[in-house]
Amino acid sequence: MGAGVVQKTAGGSRRRGRRGGRKPMSDINVTPFVDVMLVLLIVFMVAAPLLTVGVPIELPKTSAEALPTEQEEPLTITLTVDGRVLLMSNETESEDLIGQLRAIAAERTSQKVFLRADGAIPYERVVQVMGALNSGGFSEIGLVTDMGGPSMDGQGN
Repeated sequence: MGAGVVQKTAGGSRRRGRRGGRKPMSDINVTPFVDVMLVLLIVFMVAAPLLTVGVPIELPKTSAEALPTEQEEPLTITLTVDGRVLLMSNETESEDLIGQLRAIAAERTSQKVFLRADGAIPYERVVQVMGALNSGGFSEIGLVTDMGGPSMDGQGN
């Protein structure tokens, strides 16, 4: 009942061109394909966490939900505790920030920008950078925080 090799016997000592009259197998062997896909899956699972670009800062914690993601890579401004301003992952001077933002705004379709600021930075500095973002042509500013902080409704964490 199982699949096997079909043999035809023609009788006598007559021999066919192929050995024993076996038909060639016409199935595709997918085992090497599956092996390659599993190796690629493991490589991407290991490499994906290494591709995130970021500067280590201590974000403040809030109870706000995460914003939905978009197709275009969001523009990120980072303020570190030691006073550095990073545009994406490139350090920039505060005096040059508005000019660079205007040049970037002219090339982008989205006016959304994410501001990452260390929790130890004075509020005045964060607001100054938000003003520079607005002057640079970005009107949709999202403040990046860590989840799990205190909520203001009195219901615990």
